[in-house]
Amino acid sequence: MTQFFSQTFPSLIAQAAPAAPSSSPGGSPLGLLFPILLLVAMWFLVFAPQRKKQKQHQKMLSELGTGDEVITSGGIYGEITHKKDDRFTIRIADNVKVEVSKGFIQAVVRRAGDASK
Repeated sequence: MTQFFSQTFPSLIAQAAPAAPSSSPGGSPLGLLFPILLLVAMWFLVFAPQRKKQKQHQKMLSELGTGDEVITSGGIYGEITHKKDDRFTIRIADNVKVEVSKGFIQAVVRRAGDASK
């Protein structure tokens, strides 16, 4: 049995086709076109809308003032009673006030001047 393997495998290896020569190392400049187009498409489909959303959120945060009713990213509704540089004091119930960071304000529910509630 071992004699069979020792005679068969060397002949199979000798009959194997030689490897094809590789192409030139420089390649074609068109080979870079697809990855570049993919990156451009990713920019327009992913990063640009996300950046636009972030700018809208920053604008909303800069326009907040006392009396505005907001919702936090934790789902807590409250009214802004005090505004500091990087945080707000929010009244969430009678005699219950919470300080939250500016970044945790998710949306404005009602502006201070609006009559509808």
